[in-house]
Amino acid sequence: MTRLLYVAIFTPLMILAGCSDTIEQKPDTVTSVPQENNTDDTGASDLDALRVSAEEGYAEAQFNLGEMYDSGDGVTQNYAEAMKWYRLAAEQGYAEAQFNLGEMYDNGDGVAQSYAEAMKWYRLAAEQGYAIGQNNLGGMYYNGNGVAQDYAEAMKWYRLAAEQYAGAQFNLGLMYYNGNGVARDYAEAMKWYRLAAERGDADAQLNVAVMYGSGEGVAQDDAEAY
Repeated sequence: MTRLLYVAIFTPLMILAGCSDTIEQKPDTVTSVPQENNTDDTGASDLDALRVSAEEGYAEAQFNLGEMYDSGDGVTQNYAEAMKWYRLAAEQGYAEAQFNLGEMYDNGDGVAQSYAEAMKWYRLAAEQGYAIGQNNLGGMYYNGNGVAQDYAEAMKWYRLAAEQYAGAQFNLGLMYYNGNGVARDYAEAMKWYRLAAERGDADAQLNVAVMYGSGEGVAQDDAEAY
C-alpha cells in the first residue's frame, strides 16, 4: 500500500487551467495496495507473523508493518513506529518505503519536517523508476522545496513519471499552460491534460473541459466542454 499523497505531498489544491502556478502533487489519486492482514479472527496471528518476518529483515514485511502503523490499520496509529519500519525497508532499497519515508519528512509526520530529507528519499525512489517518487521529486524542483527552484529538472522528472502516472501528465500540462520553464503552449498543455483525463484524473478532465470552453489549444467546442 502506498502512502496516499494529497497534492502530492504539498498543499491540496483544486487546480483549474491557468488558476495557479503551484504544482499539485497528484498522488492523491493513487490506488493503495491492499494489506494482506485483516481484522477478522485471524488478524492477531497475521500481525504476529508479519512482525516476525519484519524482525527477520524482510523488506516487504517491514514496509507492510510500517504501513499498518502509518494508517492505523489493525494497530494503533504510531508515526514513530511507521518511520522505524519504513526506514529499515528503505535502507534495503525498497522503493515504496523510500517514497513513504520521504513523504513523512515532507509532511513532518512523526519527525521534524525536513525538505532536505524528503528530497533525499524521493530521489532514491525516483532513481529506481518509482513513478510517484519521480513526480514528487519534480514537485520539489518546481516549488524550490529543499533545493533551488529549477523548472528544467522539474520537467525532466515529470516526463519520466508521465510514462506511468496520470498526476505527472497533469503537472506537465500545467507547466505548458503556464509557460513554466518552457514556451507557453496550449496545444501541448491540452495533450497532457487529455492523457491524464483519459486515465481518470478528475482535475485533468476539468481542465480539458475548460480549454474546450475557451478554445485554448483546441477549437472552441461547447459540446465537448459540457
